[in-house]
Amino acid sequence: MYSEKVMDHFTNPRNVGEIENASGVGTVGNAKCGDIMRIFLDIDNDTHIIKDCKFKTFGCGAAVATSSMATELVIGKTIEEAMQVTNKAVMEALDGLPPVKVHCSLLAEEAIHAALWDYAQKNGIEIEGLKEPKKDIHDGEEEEEY
Repeated sequence: MYSEKVMDHFTNPRNVGEIENASGVGTVGNAKCGDIMRIFLDIDNDTHIIKDCKFKTFGCGAAVATSSMATELVIGKTIEEAMQVTNKAVMEALDGLPPVKVHCSLLAEEAIHAALWDYAQKNGIEIEGLKEPKKDIHDGEEEEEY
């Protein structure tokens, strides 16, 4: 069962679209379920505050809802504050997700980090705690045997 907030963000997603000449763009996917999430950031270079954030997601309702919520959680935040937006924070803001949909909140966290990584690379800066993003959230995991 999905919470009312998940359903609201799925049926009325916020910040859908692209940002032309974005400060940072992050794309991540989940090969196991087919979800792909792209986050666009517009960051003020002087204050490092995220002025705008948009997303494009191909995936299930939970993927759309977590993308939408993630954009709301980072707009107006500094880069350092955006780094603190975890999958747990996204899930809590949505009043929870079913266990089989937790990976969608991981995608949202990874997409934010990938966009911040892109911004850091473009501007030759280092963001504390930020690592090079994975293209697939399952990279580095052992393949499951069936």
